[in-house]
Amino acid sequence: MPKRQIIVIGAGPAGLMAAGMAAEVGARTLLLEKMQQPGLKLRLTGKGRCNLTNIASLPDFIAHFGPGGRFLRQAFSQFFSSDLVEFLKKLGVRTVTESDGRVFPVSGKAEEVADALVCWAVKCGVTLLTESPVKRLIVEGGRIAGVEVSGISSCRGKGTSYLCRSEGNYRADAVILACGGASYPGTGSTGDGYRLVESVGHTIIPVRPALVPVETAGDIAPRLQGVSLREVKARVWINGKKKTEATGDMLFTHFGLSGPMIITLSRLMVDALRQNQKVTLSIDLKPVFNDHKLNGLLMSRLRENCKQKIQTLLKELLPQKLIPVCLDLTGIHSDKVAHQITSEERKRLRLWLKDFTLEVTGFRPFTEAMITAGGVATKEVDPRTMESRRVKGLYFAGEVLDIDADTGGYNLQAAFSTGWVGGRSAAR
Repeated sequence: MPKRQIIVIGAGPAGLMAAGMAAEVGARTLLLEKMQQPGLKLRLTGKGRCNLTNIASLPDFIAHFGPGGRFLRQAFSQFFSSDLVEFLKKLGVRTVTESDGRVFPVSGKAEEVADALVCWAVKCGVTLLTESPVKRLIVEGGRIAGVEVSGISSCRGKGTSYLCRSEGNYRADAVILACGGASYPGTGSTGDGYRLVESVGHTIIPVRPALVPVETAGDIAPRLQGVSLREVKARVWINGKKKTEATGDMLFTHFGLSGPMIITLSRLMVDALRQNQKVTLSIDLKPVFNDHKLNGLLMSRLRENCKQKIQTLLKELLPQKLIPVCLDLTGIHSDKVAHQITSEERKRLRLWLKDFTLEVTGFRPFTEAMITAGGVATKEVDPRTMESRRVKGLYFAGEVLDIDADTGGYNLQAAFSTGWVGGRSAAR
C-alpha cells in the first residue's frame, strides 16, 4: 500500500516532534514553516536555556494547567517527562534536573535542542520547507485534503539544505496544525492557526496573553523601577475577594510588575481584567513573620536604635528605593527619630509591611507574553489522538490548542506530548 501523506504546519517543538514521529512511523511527511529557520521560538525558551519539562508527578503536572489540564491526561499517559528525557538522550542532548524540578539541557543552550530535533526529523525522512506560509486548509466532503501554500524564496540551513520554493496546493491524507499561538510574534507565532481552523468550522476560545507582566495604577511602580523583591507573598484580590496567593520573586518596572511570581499569577489577573473586574495585588513583604512577631521585631528595632532616624532604621528591613515609598504611604516623616514613633505609626508600618497594595489596571501585549491562552476548543479535539472531531484527518499539537500552564517546563512538555501523539496518530 502507498505511504500516507502527512503535512505538518509549523516547525516549532510540537511540529518538529509531530513530523519526526509521523515519518518514523512510516508516513511521507512534509513540514511547512513560514519563517526562514525552524524552531525560532524554541531557541528563546527559558531565556535561551530551554526549560524542557518538569519532574512533577502526573497529578501535580496536570494541576498546573488549571481546569483544562484534564485534556492532556491521555497525551501524558503516552509520552511524559521521563519519556522526553530519554528521547532527547538518544538524540545526544543530555539533561539536568534542578532543585525545583525543572529540567534543562546540560549545555544550557536551547539552540542545541532545536538543532537536534531538526536533524532527527530530517534523518527520519521529513521534507522541510521553510518560508512557506499556509494560506488555506483544503477540506473536501468533511475531510482534510491538503493545504494551499504561498512560497517566497529558497534558503539554506546550517549543514542541511531546505527546499523552500513551495507555492501551490499540496495534497495530504492528514494535516497536523502546530503553528503556535500569538505570543512572540517575531518568531512567527502570529495567530495564523486560529484563522485557518476557524475557516473550517472550529471554535476558537478567545486568545489573550498569558504568563505576562502586568500594569499598575499610579506612580509607585515607576518610582521603584528596577527593585527586585525575593521570597515575598502576593495575594490577588478580584472585586474585593481574595482569589489566590503565591510566594516568590517579583520585579518593579516602569509600567508595573514582572518577575516569576507575577508571571505565574498573571493568568487569573488577565482574565479578570478582560471582564472589567477590579484587580488588586496585596504584597506581604515579610511573610516569615506573623503580625505578633513582626510587631515584636519593630518594637525591638525601634528601642535598640532609638536615636536613629526612621529612614535609616528601615534600611535593615527594606531596599533603599522602597523606603521613601513606605514612609509616604504610611504617613511617617522621614526625619522622625525612632523613639518619637508613636504606637499608631508603628501599627501603620506593620500593616503596610504585611499589606502593600497596588491596583492592577492592565497587562502587557503578546510581544511580551511567554505563551498564549485560548485557542482551539479542546472539546472539539479527541484527546487520545489529537484529531479534530469536526474535520476528519485534521490534527492539532501545541500552543494552538486552548491549553496553557504556569512556568516551569509544563507548556513545553505539552507541546512535545501532543506533537508525539498527533504525529503517530496521523501516520497510522
